[in-house]
Amino acid sequence: MKKAIFLIAAIFAMGIASAQGNHDWANYGRYSEANASLKSRIEAGSEQRPDVVFMGNSITQGWADGHPNFFTDNNFVGRGIGGQVTAQMLARFRADVLELEPRAVVILAGTNDIAHNQGFVTIENIAGNIFSMADLAKVHGIEVVLCSVLPAAEYPWRPEITDVADKVQELNRLLRSWAADNECTYVDFWTPMADERGGLSKELAIDGIHPTSAGYDLMEAVIIRILRSE
Repeated sequence: MKKAIFLIAAIFAMGIASAQGNHDWANYGRYSEANASLKSRIEAGSEQRPDVVFMGNSITQGWADGHPNFFTDNNFVGRGIGGQVTAQMLARFRADVLELEPRAVVILAGTNDIAHNQGFVTIENIAGNIFSMADLAKVHGIEVVLCSVLPAAEYPWRPEITDVADKVQELNRLLRSWAADNECTYVDFWTPMADERGGLSKELAIDGIHPTSAGYDLMEAVIIRILRSE
């Protein structure tokens, strides 16, 4: 348990430190070598293009790091960076998604914006950044899968932020509505994962934010059916 908590904290801290320490605000460098290597192997014919790229924050990074077989077995690629907000993801979306030319992109983002990781931002502007990523993908012929923000009742690193569960639900309503109006797939993680507070139980997330292995198992069961039917 302590090891898992430390790993979660390390992923989150590395994301913040990397972006701040070398002034690479969007952290373009995080996956630059991996992207170059992947594209080289694709061009050489030794590897096929990824079927799906997962774009996100520490939740996506922890998913790929903690459940690597889910990604390798399905030809998925993880491009999550701990601590990131949607504006940072939008900035690196070309390098980490478009240039890999996947069939589809899974976007799981927004909770760090609500937590004010890079300062205050309205729910509407958070949604706008996500919609912009989706628009870019669609222009490039990439199918878009928009995920609900995971349930959250509070942020351990931002205890001063109140009404977290309500804000998560407000953002999710915008994402669901936009997906329906713009021919994108919406994945509802919130409904099967939320507890009575609108957060995550200890079984699904040790700190109330970052999924445990059981949490990722549940998420995989939800999303794999959708990705296979796309």
